[in-house]
Amino acid sequence: MSFWEYANPKKFLATTEKLMPFLWVSSGVLLVTGLVWGFFFTPDDYRQGSTVKIIYLHVPAALMAINIWFMMLVASLVWIVRRHHVSALAARAAAPIGVVMTVIALVTGAIWGQPMWGTWWEWDPRLTSFLMLFLFYLGYMALWEAIDNPDTAADLTSILCLVGSVFAVLSRYAVNFWNQGLHQGASIMRAGAVTGSDTEEKVSNIFFAPLMVCIAGFVLLFIALVFYRTGTEIRARRIKALQARERVEAA
Repeated sequence: MSFWEYANPKKFLATTEKLMPFLWVSSGVLLVTGLVWGFFFTPDDYRQGSTVKIIYLHVPAALMAINIWFMMLVASLVWIVRRHHVSALAARAAAPIGVVMTVIALVTGAIWGQPMWGTWWEWDPRLTSFLMLFLFYLGYMALWEAIDNPDTAADLTSILCLVGSVFAVLSRYAVNFWNQGLHQGASIMRAGAVTGSDTEEKVSNIFFAPLMVCIAGFVLLFIALVFYRTGTEIRARRIKALQARERVEAA
């Protein structure tokens, strides 16, 4: 079986419709488990108090906001190289989900940052690049809506996705590029983050385990949503094609 078989809309819809019930249930179970575990069954941090528990929303949302853009980039490259309409529609379907994740990350970051840093917002390299990523998400969606020809819209939004990937990379690695700003370096996805080789940046196992459950829940929720929205985009494209055919026949 070839991966490219799923570029066929019928094959894509048939497969995703079978997977979605599992994805909805699994993501719901993981999110409820992770959030309840994190918010109600983990202790307060010795420095940040109960404020640290916002990590269970902020970190998964921020990770998803960045990685959704990278998923859109891959789908856009597939469209440019292979001209598979499902990939272009999947990128389009993912964008609103990415916007929501970016908003959650920005809002929860501000709520977390105010008591820790003494400010709701700072032109920190990571915060600034993350805000730019949010604006690129909005621009991407607006460009799809502004162009009537779907293939032209897919071409131009793919180019925009390539450009916006710069800010997705900066959002993830800004702390590594600039040794200034309020954000610390990576404290989760790096060697020694849990074992404690760096006592200033490690995440304790007590917080790490429910956080991983929350991240898994966010990932499965995104997959379910993007499958659902891509299916909606495919059906909408079919309806438009049928309407256009009817108008031609009527003329």
